[in-house]
Amino acid sequence: MTRDEAIETLTGAGQAGDEAFPLLEAAIACAIHDQPFRDPQPVRTLAVHAAERLAERIGGEGPDEALTETMASDLRLNGDLLNHDSPANTDVIAVAESRRGLSGALSVFYLDAARRAGVKAQGVDFPGHFLLRVETPEGPVALDPFSQGRLVLPSELTRRALRAGLTPHVADRLDVLMAPVTDRQALIRLQNVLFSRAIRSQDYEGAERSALRRALLDPDDHRPWLDVAAAREKQGSLAGALEALSRARTVDDPMEVTRQMSVDRVRLQLN
Repeated sequence: MTRDEAIETLTGAGQAGDEAFPLLEAAIACAIHDQPFRDPQPVRTLAVHAAERLAERIGGEGPDEALTETMASDLRLNGDLLNHDSPANTDVIAVAESRRGLSGALSVFYLDAARRAGVKAQGVDFPGHFLLRVETPEGPVALDPFSQGRLVLPSELTRRALRAGLTPHVADRLDVLMAPVTDRQALIRLQNVLFSRAIRSQDYEGAERSALRRALLDPDDHRPWLDVAAAREKQGSLAGALEALSRARTVDDPMEVTRQMSVDRVRLQLN
């Protein structure tokens, strides 16, 4: 798959409704867009094996236990503690090969297997750490894909929320802490991680690519185009920055004044 083909896939994913969002294929396209001409078949093979194994386990175990045992024990997916900041940990092709990654990348495989096997699971955009919400007969539970899919108790969720800076008033509300997000939002969060890392390391080309992927995945959000513009401006591509700002202006929202200020700033540099 080429970078252009990846863009085509991401564009199609962005136009799909949330219920039909192709999480696995969109995640593959994100990886190829970042580093093209790689073979995505190991990702698809792992996904098929995960769904088949999970389907075998369902019935003999609770849905949360079946998902954890399948992904962490059978398929050995786990967080990468030694190379936490490696770009490979956000790339599903690299994760399929190493079986190590960040929680957001591991969650792609968890969520895809759950969808195929009929387990109700959703991502949770928890502060500083992506989690999974799995519906069980006893109620929803939180799993941590980074820590071998282990169960995260409500008391620990509260402690984590307090450490992340949430107020006690919010940290005690499990309905807020375990609010589910769509598969689209889960994948966008992963691209946000890449953008932040690229900006910190002054990899502005990488930052531009990750911001562009967010823009394609959610065409109704103007903010990724502002990040594309900022990354292009850092590279000295002022015409490209203006183009991105123009794209942002086509999305109707209350931030028009802010975008116009950005356009004017870049135009001044061109004059």
